[in-house]
Amino acid sequence: MSAKLKIGIVEDEAIIADMLCEMLSAIGYSVPEPAAKYSEAIDMISQEAPDLLLLDINLTGQLDGIDVAHTVIKKWNIPFIFLTAHLDASTIERAKEVYPAAYLVKPITKEQLYSAIEIALSNFNSSTRHETGNKPGTTTPDSVFVKDGYAFRKILFDEILYLKADANYIAVHLTDEKKIMVRATMDVFIAQLNSSLFIRVHRSYTVNSRKIDGVFPNEVLVKHLKVPVGKTYKEDLFRILGITE
Repeated sequence: MSAKLKIGIVEDEAIIADMLCEMLSAIGYSVPEPAAKYSEAIDMISQEAPDLLLLDINLTGQLDGIDVAHTVIKKWNIPFIFLTAHLDASTIERAKEVYPAAYLVKPITKEQLYSAIEIALSNFNSSTRHETGNKPGTTTPDSVFVKDGYAFRKILFDEILYLKADANYIAVHLTDEKKIMVRATMDVFIAQLNSSLFIRVHRSYTVNSRKIDGVFPNEVLVKHLKVPVGKTYKEDLFRILGITE
């Protein structure tokens, strides 16, 4: 079953932190206990592993939100959105060095928050996650975010059996026999996945190679389901699986 997207909050004004928690929960996200300063932020990220961070620039203490962002870049491969009441020229220059996914100026509405998160995750899915090999302290992605109703959900690659193209949508078939419909083309969606794990076997089908239980002349067995194999994809399928006819 897909997990709720988890959003971490680093905000030293308790009223604003509580407001953000309420808005995020109403949208459908999971929200751990907010952090109010640098040390709490690092502990929260380490323990809770949020998928995205809302990060106040002006934190109490010697180390501010930009310092948190520098540590996030070194240790974790997650996007972050800066929160601020104002942006002076010197702060903007410092903030630009860490490439935040977005800026939100207080006071923040639920609509602004949702839009910023949606754009940040969309950009993160389509580009940042494919550049992890060039960034220190990062690992190969093991999940993908998909739009499910009003919120994004995190789907582990290991939960996916296969994908089926259906007009302008992709049906993501999961191991629990459920499926999620994603508005995307096959080419666009599989670009977000681990190319060494997922194999295109047909114009309309892509399968998780770890879930293949049998290979037949014109189809593969994924769990108890038969997925067709197109003639133009058969050679690559056999090569990737190490099968010699």
